[in-house]
This record gives sequence, C-alpha cells and structure tokens, in this order.
Amino acid sequence: MATRQLPVVGGHVQGFGATFRTDAWWVGPAATIGVIVICFGYLTWGMLQGNHYYVAPYLSPAFEPLIWVKSGVPGGAPVDHAWLGEWPSWWPAFLPVSPAFLILAFPGSFRFTCYYYRKAYYRAFVGSPPACAVGPSASGREYNGETAFLIFQNLHRYALYFALLFVPLLFIGAFRAFFKDGQFGVGVGSILLLLNASLLTGYTFGCHSFRHLIGGHDDCMSCGQATAKFQFWKGASWFNARHMLFAWSSLITVTASDLYVRLLSMGVITDLNTWN
Repeated sequence: MATRQLPVVGGHVQGFGATFRTDAWWVGPAATIGVIVICFGYLTWGMLQGNHYYVAPYLSPAFEPLIWVKSGVPGGAPVDHAWLGEWPSWWPAFLPVSPAFLILAFPGSFRFTCYYYRKAYYRAFVGSPPACAVGPSASGREYNGETAFLIFQNLHRYALYFALLFVPLLFIGAFRAFFKDGQFGVGVGSILLLLNASLLTGYTFGCHSFRHLIGGHDDCMSCGQATAKFQFWKGASWFNARHMLFAWSSLITVTASDLYVRLLSMGVITDLNTWN
C-alpha cells in the first residue's frame, strides 16, 4: 500500500489511507476485520442452529446459562440429557433463531459497546481513521461524536452490570465440566472452559466502566492507599491496562469453546480426558 500521497495540506496527506507512515499500519485493521467476521460470524451461525451445544459434561459458554429444557419429557428427565437440540414450546416457531439469543444479548451488548472495541471496529470497518496519522474515509465530514445513532453506545455502563452476572455463571459451567456422572475428571474441554471463564473475567474486570464504578467519584485515589477500595481500584487498573489482550483472547476462547463442544457433539473429534 502506498505510504505517500499528494496533495499535502497543513502537513498531512489527504485521502483515505494516505499517510507518511512507512510501517505496515494496515495489519491491525485487517486483523480486526478478520477476527470479528470469523468469530461473530460463527457464533451467530451457531445461535441460528440451536443444536450441538452440549456433550457431557461440557456446555458451550455461548449457551450459558441454559434457560430452557426439552418440553414434553415425562416426569422431567435430568437436565443434562433432556434438552439436546430441543427448543421450548413457548419459543415462537416462526423465529429463525434459538432462545440462546436471549442470553447472548447481554454479553453481546457489553462487548459491542466496549470502549476498546469501539476504537477497533470504528477504525477497521468505518476507517475513521483506519490508524493513527492515516487519512480517514470521511475526512471532510463534521465529527459529532457518539450522538444521534451512536448514542446507544452510552448504554455500555448498564451492559456492564449484566456482564458481571455472567462471571460466576461461567465459572459454575467450568466447574461442572470437571464432573461427569458424578465423577471428578479432567478433559481438554474442562481446561478450555476454565480458561475461557478466566479470560472473560479478566475482560470484564478490565472494563473502563468497571474501573470508574470503583473509583470514578474520588478525586484522589492514592490518598487512601490503605483502603480496600484503593486496592480494588489498583486491581481493576491492572486488568484495564491489558484490556485489549483480554478482549481478543476471550473472544477467541468463546468461539473455540463453542466449536470444540460442537465438534465433540457431532462426533468429529474425541475428547482426551481421564473419565474414559
């Protein structure tokens, strides 16, 4: 890609993608598009299918917590075998999506309105600008901030409250993955689900709104270094400094966990574990 383009106005080259930079600045936006399209595309497809999300003792984190059971089971069969591939009778038959969208709406909203992700997908998909010191796609338009249509981004702080509820639920699911038919064991799926829960927790605790929730109303956090509040704020700051790392790694592990469970359920692969 060309790194220099005329004319130059006020010391800046003009035009979309125009820049004096000589590094591969386009790698970041390209990688962002690739990962988002693959991960969100696959997860959306999985939600539309509404099947192959469970194989004992693993439940895909994209369906955690499970909020429906198989209808018409005499006496109510055990939940770990009752609902494989089934949609509840109360779910509208004309909807082409599974009830899992009721779950995904909350962590999905939290991730979509995330301060870090806004920067990432604004740059990658809108090019506003695609990178620092690189010509934007709409350089001549007036910037109005996150108003009008983008005002919904301000809901991020509320999405955080729901995301915090999923932290213990994901660890419960990871804990359940170490027990099969009442026996403790370790499998590749157990480790993957525990890793996913840990990374999602790091992503949630690194949220800018979470850090603000702890110490946003204090003018001097260091004035109370002996307080528990200051220690919590320092912990949130540690996660916040690594927010980008947790954002991408947790998105990848959610996708990988769902894919792993799906392939196991379909019989495509075999889980290595201590139960067999």
